[in-house]
Amino acid sequence: MASKWVPSEDFIRDLCFSMTPAQCIGMELYALISDFDVDEGVAMETEKKAELVRLLKVLPPVEFCCVYGSALHPNNSDKCFTFYLFCREEKILIDFNFLSFATKNLKMNRDHYASWMVHLGGAKLITEVADEIGVGVHFNPFVTWEDKMFKYGVVRMDDLVRDVLNWERFYLSGRLQKPCPVSTNVVAVSFIAFMSSSINISNLLFSFSFPFLEVHILVDNLAMGNLNSVNLRAATSAALLLSPSKFSEENLYAKICSLSYMGDLRMLFAEDKNKVEKIVQGQFELFQTMYKPFLEEYAAKDLLTFSSSAGNQVNFSQDCGLSAASSLVSCLPPTVRGEMALKLGEKKKRSESGQVTREVVISSRKEAAECMQKIVRHRVMVSSARQAVSGLLTAGAVRGVRYLSNKMHKAWKSWI
Repeated sequence: MASKWVPSEDFIRDLCFSMTPAQCIGMELYALISDFDVDEGVAMETEKKAELVRLLKVLPPVEFCCVYGSALHPNNSDKCFTFYLFCREEKILIDFNFLSFATKNLKMNRDHYASWMVHLGGAKLITEVADEIGVGVHFNPFVTWEDKMFKYGVVRMDDLVRDVLNWERFYLSGRLQKPCPVSTNVVAVSFIAFMSSSINISNLLFSFSFPFLEVHILVDNLAMGNLNSVNLRAATSAALLLSPSKFSEENLYAKICSLSYMGDLRMLFAEDKNKVEKIVQGQFELFQTMYKPFLEEYAAKDLLTFSSSAGNQVNFSQDCGLSAASSLVSCLPPTVRGEMALKLGEKKKRSESGQVTREVVISSRKEAAECMQKIVRHRVMVSSARQAVSGLLTAGAVRGVRYLSNKMHKAWKSWI
């Protein structure tokens, strides 16, 4: 049997950014099911597998689906699931008279959407609000099915990939830096899949094991395991740049986890103030497995040293010199480095192969860290604000108030 072809990072980049509208027509939907709570990574019961399959049948056909979350835990009373639905250019599909997910879903599940959006503009308005006001993500909250509550969102794969590789909005990429199946390799596993509406979903359920977690996937048409590694390496570099010369393993993971919350307006009034701490402590071993390759990579470059371990944790010390800081900055996403270069300056450097590269000029490690932090904080602040406004609009008045009150209630409990 022939081995499965695994595309390289270069192939992924070229494919993502060179496709024409005509090539996008055959692309369709990817569904990722998740939950925002901490107890993620538990095995899915057979009964809940069957429940998931039944649920997918009431939505338009999907090509990719995995499930995880605290709602799947047998001892968890939480009954709210969240879907992430990734699709190819929705507007292009509409322009070419192909049914997008929103168009299909409006016909199948009209009640999932805010009534004002359905009556005033339908799928076109839904897309415009997500793009022009939000960050390209449309959510339908408080969808009830078989006595359970669901929330699902639609995202273009192009938008997802750009955010993962470049941190353009640092919205989805931040979530993918946390140790859950969707937030690491799962998204990368099925980047592009051709629609086949004749597939019987109930016959496709199988398990796919990642190094750190068992993941349940419906369809995996094209393995893309390299994609999110770019994001994880960048997150490791950013966290190290913000860390002191000596720190614990838990401190490092907390720094990584906090990247996507820097500047997030929700943290002021609508999120648990201990959220980062709970995520890291609740999934510590998953963080370890997820970031181990990158920590070992930096240790091999003498940028990082593993010191005495305390219990299950390892303590680190790092080189805080300018050369080490430059190495960390070079692993940040291109758009972040570009902004840093505008503020700090850049210089050209010729490699041994003769290739000319541009490097950010760093006069001090502290200056580089503060500059990078300001850039990331601003992106998170803008994205969180835009998505919050978009979310309230797409949820409708009643659902929007309900969703916000639930978030604020959780936040309030963390302060008392």
